[in-house]
Amino acid sequence: MLYLLISCVSFILVSKSFTNKQAWQQGKLKLFSIGPSNFLVSWFQNSRLYTGLFQPITFQVKQMMAESSSSRLVVENVDQEQQAGHVSLLDLPDLTLECILERLSPSGLCNMAGVCTSMRDRCTSDHFWKKHMKQKWGKLIGAAAYREWELQHMAIARRRNSESDQTKKKSVLDSLFGFLPFCSWVIRPKSQSCRAKSTGATTFSVDSIMSLYLSLERGDFWFPAQVYNRENGNVGFMLSCYDAQLSYDSGTDTFQARYSPYGRRTNEEHIPWDRLRATPVDTPSHMLHVSDCLHDLKPGDHIEIQWRRSKEFPYGWWYGVIGHFDLCDGNENHCHCHCNDIVVLEFSQYTPGSRWRQMMINRKDHREEGNEADGFYGGIRKLYNGEEIAKWKLLWPNQVLE
Repeated sequence: MLYLLISCVSFILVSKSFTNKQAWQQGKLKLFSIGPSNFLVSWFQNSRLYTGLFQPITFQVKQMMAESSSSRLVVENVDQEQQAGHVSLLDLPDLTLECILERLSPSGLCNMAGVCTSMRDRCTSDHFWKKHMKQKWGKLIGAAAYREWELQHMAIARRRNSESDQTKKKSVLDSLFGFLPFCSWVIRPKSQSCRAKSTGATTFSVDSIMSLYLSLERGDFWFPAQVYNRENGNVGFMLSCYDAQLSYDSGTDTFQARYSPYGRRTNEEHIPWDRLRATPVDTPSHMLHVSDCLHDLKPGDHIEIQWRRSKEFPYGWWYGVIGHFDLCDGNENHCHCHCNDIVVLEFSQYTPGSRWRQMMINRKDHREEGNEADGFYGGIRKLYNGEEIAKWKLLWPNQVLE
C-alpha cells in the first residue's frame, strides 16, 4: 500500500511538471546540455515530491549521522577518563552513597535524580523522602490529606489508561492521513528514540512520597486541613477552627484557603503556618461528631465543640472549658459538678453575661442543640494533648469579646 501510494504521487508530479509546453522545451534543452543522469537528479530536487517528502528525510538522516559522531566522541572521552583512574560516584559502596544522599536537601535529590538511571532509582526512593516529608509537612498533612492524595493519583492512573486505550484504537485511515509524519517517525534517528525513552523513564511514580512532596511544594495539590481564626482573625471566628482546602505558595511561605462550599464560599490568602493544623477527626464539617467523652467530662477539662450559625453552614470547632454550676464554689473537695447529668460549657473569651459565655448540655442524651438565634452546638472532643491546649492559649484574643 505504501509503495503504491509513492508511485501514484510520483506519476502525478511528473505528469504535471511536463504539462506546460514551455517547460517541456526548457527541459529538453537541459537534457541534452547536462546529460540524462544529471538532468534526472536536477529535476527530482526541484520537484514537489522531493521538497514535500524526501527533503525532511534527508535532513533527519544528516542530523542522525552528526549526533552519532558526537556520541562516539563522548564515549571515547569517558573511556579515557576511566583509563586515567577517575572514580565515579556510583563506584562508592552502597552504604557510603546512601549516607551522602541522606544529607541532601529535596532540591539536591531532584538534581541527583537527573544524573543517570541508577541515581534516579535511588533518589526517588521513599526511603529518602520520608524524612523530608515528616520534617516539613508531618504536622499538617493528616490521614484525610493522604486519602485525598490517593484518590487523585487513582484518577490520574485511570485517565492515563483511558488515553492509552484511545491511542490503540487509531484507525488505518488516520494513519494514512498522517502519512508524512509517519514516514518521519519510521526513520527517526536512534539518538532521538533513546532521548524519548529516557525522558519517559525519568518520571517518578505518581503515588510516591517524592511526588506528593513536590506537588505540595508547587501548590498543585489542594489538601484538606483546618484554619484557626479564619478570615484573618475575624472577631466572629475568634478561637475557632474550620475545615478548608489549602494550597501552598512557596514564594511567600504561606497558604491559600478555600472554605467549605456549605453556606457562603470564602477564600483567604497569606495564611501562616501557625494558623493551620491537620484535621484531628474524620467527621466531615457538615456532619455531627459522635462524642465519646461525655461521661468523663469534669470542671477544668479543655474541650472543642462543634458549632454552626445555621443548618446551612458547616460546623467549626470552638475552644472552651468545662465550668462549674452557679451554686458550686469551685472547691475541689466539695465540688460534685462531675456527678451531674448536665454539663456546663464555658467560653471564657466572652464577657460574663454574654449569651455566648455558657452553654449546658445533657451528657446522657446529647444531640445537636440550639436555635437559629444562638446557633447550633454539636459534638464534643476532649483535649488530652498539652500541645493542643497550649496552641489555643496562644491564639487567645487581646481583649474580651462581647
